[in-house]
Amino acid sequence: MVDDLQLTEIQWGWILAAFPLGYALFQFPGGYWGDRKGPRFTMAVITIAWGVLIAVTSLTPARDVAPVYVVIGFLLTIQFLVGMSHAPVFPIMVSAIERWFPPGGWALPNGLTSAGLTVGLAVTASALPWLIGQYGWRIGFLALAPFAIIAGALWWWYSRDNPADHHAINAAEVALIQSPAGQSSSAECFEPAWRRVLKNRDALFVMLSYSSMNFVFYVVFSWGYYYMVTVRGMGAQEAGFLTSAQWLAGAAGALSGGWLGDRLCHTMGVRWGCRMPIVIGCSVSALLLIGVALHPNAYVAAFMLGACFFFNQFTEGAFAANGAAIGGRHAGSVYGLFNTGANMMGFVNAIVLSAIAAMLGWKIAMATGAVFALLSVVFILFSRADMQIDQAD
Repeated sequence: MVDDLQLTEIQWGWILAAFPLGYALFQFPGGYWGDRKGPRFTMAVITIAWGVLIAVTSLTPARDVAPVYVVIGFLLTIQFLVGMSHAPVFPIMVSAIERWFPPGGWALPNGLTSAGLTVGLAVTASALPWLIGQYGWRIGFLALAPFAIIAGALWWWYSRDNPADHHAINAAEVALIQSPAGQSSSAECFEPAWRRVLKNRDALFVMLSYSSMNFVFYVVFSWGYYYMVTVRGMGAQEAGFLTSAQWLAGAAGALSGGWLGDRLCHTMGVRWGCRMPIVIGCSVSALLLIGVALHPNAYVAAFMLGACFFFNQFTEGAFAANGAAIGGRHAGSVYGLFNTGANMMGFVNAIVLSAIAAMLGWKIAMATGAVFALLSVVFILFSRADMQIDQAD
């Protein structure tokens, strides 16, 4: 696209920045919208919207028919809207899982969604470049669009907001799903739900914990390949293979952490069951990042970086389960709050880690990631997933 549209690296950077901006800004509003309108309608709308926007991207005017500012403005708008349509996906999914699974059964289904993300990224990272190489970027984008539109239509056809409305659910399953999750105020509340979420002590502590964990995510996601090639001297092909392997490790971590989280919720209760995978995952991540910083062998460091990503993703299901437990019917709004902080951490990481690496070296930069992993542990210990937010509308 860059060569075809005759864009500079700086111009392309502006275009790429539009997606994370839209994605971060609409996490909380998107989650709140999902809670109000229901996961069935909202997930169908944003999935189909994504497909339409990807198709529209292929209509970007060529430079021989439009000046550069028109091309940049068009792509900036589309990328921002794509980020905006992506933003509510995980908050809405957390809301749907809270409605469809019983208390103590939220971590594994949310871990599956994270695993699906990582596997999808691994597949797309291979398939899309091939498709673009064979047919060009416009045809490549057009080929992806129908998958989203079909997925949105299937979701609308099969899903329901209320399990009792689904033809395949019986009364015993509905009773199990609707069992109480924790303590919640029963007094009449006149404060808007979004304000209650933003003021909730437990939601804010989990948001801080999740944001700190995501600093570690961006250490691997944004800097892992660069670190192995530029700092450790590994070949580009080897580093690329290890980067792909990290995504598979992340999927395995999300599944295993989700499974353990649900098991612990049943044996230890929701408060500690939602905490322990985060305590384990972030503590081990901190140790592994110290190992990455100090070990002299590049291949051992690469293995530890991949293992760090496994344990980083090990926490995902538990964080989502915290959102479901604290939020209840407002789970989408609560998780949208979590994700707002987590995605803003991508900006913080880009600025902080590069500055520390330039001034103090990469050993200290990696150790900084370990500090954030430990901060995640500290913050989660101040939260209580068994204290549900007031459930009034």
